[in-house]
Amino acid sequence: MVDSASLLAVLPELILTAGGLVLMLVAAFGGDGSARVVNWLSVITLAIAGLALSCSLAHGPDAFDGLYRADAFSVFAKALIYGAAAAAILLAPRFFSVDGAPRPEYPVLILFAAIGMGMMVSAGDMLTLYVGLEMNSLASYVLASFMRQDERSSEAGLKYFVLGSLASGILLYGISLLYGFTGSTGFDGIAVALGDGVSKGELFGLVFVLAGLAFKISAVPFHMWTPDVYEGAPTPVTTFFASAPKVAAMGLTVRVAIEALGPAGLDWQQIVIFVALASILFGAVAAIGQTNIKRLMAYSSINNVGFALIGLAAGTPAGVAGTMSYMAIYVLMTIGAFACILQMRDADGKPIETIASLAGLSQSRKGLAAALAIFMFSMAGIPPLFGFWAKFLVFDAAVAAGLTALAAFGIAASVIGAFYYLKIIKTMYFDEPTVAYEAKGGPVENIVLTACAVVIVLGYLLNPVLDQASAAAAASLF
Repeated sequence: MVDSASLLAVLPELILTAGGLVLMLVAAFGGDGSARVVNWLSVITLAIAGLALSCSLAHGPDAFDGLYRADAFSVFAKALIYGAAAAAILLAPRFFSVDGAPRPEYPVLILFAAIGMGMMVSAGDMLTLYVGLEMNSLASYVLASFMRQDERSSEAGLKYFVLGSLASGILLYGISLLYGFTGSTGFDGIAVALGDGVSKGELFGLVFVLAGLAFKISAVPFHMWTPDVYEGAPTPVTTFFASAPKVAAMGLTVRVAIEALGPAGLDWQQIVIFVALASILFGAVAAIGQTNIKRLMAYSSINNVGFALIGLAAGTPAGVAGTMSYMAIYVLMTIGAFACILQMRDADGKPIETIASLAGLSQSRKGLAAALAIFMFSMAGIPPLFGFWAKFLVFDAAVAAGLTALAAFGIAASVIGAFYYLKIIKTMYFDEPTVAYEAKGGPVENIVLTACAVVIVLGYLLNPVLDQASAAAAASLF
């Protein structure tokens, strides 16, 4: 039933919908000249939607008869999603202005994707899950091929569309199996049915649903689209893909596993452990030989997803809290790293993506080299940077849940992953200089990467706030 309380719960989505529609009209009538205005208004819309999250939380946990969840978990995830989306919008204008005027459709597409991502993390029913996921995906397919004249961008969009459609079909098949054998599409109804024992049909449905979700978080063995799409898509779009949708997909996976499939924990735990181990190992090994920094970041994201899944594998409130804290810190590291990558430009302002071009950067751009080094050290999990705390939380939760072997494997694999992060630092600080980058970056890029670097270095001061927020988010699922 639709009532005022339910509408209040979805206030952030309503704000984004209204803002997106209005800005789409502004873009249509104003043309490319309205890009700057649309950009800033999109960021303001995301900020207003973020402020509306408190109203959503005040309503209570359920809306629309259980189709939608407005709880601490969804608020935590949406805060990360809106922040990452705003950063992706702010970092874009300078990149797109190189080959012509910035286009106002870009921020509008991100707003519509944010609506879908908000529905994903607030889903209380398989139908809400699918509608939100597809809304995000449709905007993402267009964003991946946003630079139509660029062959790599068009190829990335096509690959993402074809493989994304396959994953959606797998997910729908799993949903249909769960509905057929449990008699419900609601998470609560599925959990009640699974509480009576898991039949073979329900087990097959569970496997297909998790396979479809694994594609969205780019976990092994459903990672095949990630390197090509990350490399081919425009760099601001890659920044977006590596942050906001990753949080949404991980949040959705956690909610489905805990709320809908909770009684079948022993069954899905084995799948999550395998996917986590495979993602950590493959992401670490496959990144070693990469020469393109965006492809390297793609394998890095696969590797990081594996670490985040260790917390989910624990299946405890502490594990879920660790996973969400990990995603928060991962978003900061990723946005900061891509803000640095966006400053890799030649004298004509054209983007450069080769790792070799970073040689001698510490001599020509000391600040940029130092910031990128901070993000690489943090991703490698080197203390005392914030990335170390992210890994510690998921390992600690795994050990407390009796998964000591899984935690030990993760710690050992961290050493392999550290190799390619340290390789970038070695290139910047010890190799002979090659191509010189532009003398300075854009002010917005500098502000974003400086803010991210400061938080990564001084992040432990935020631990009380982060721990409390992630614990409250996890508690709302149990």
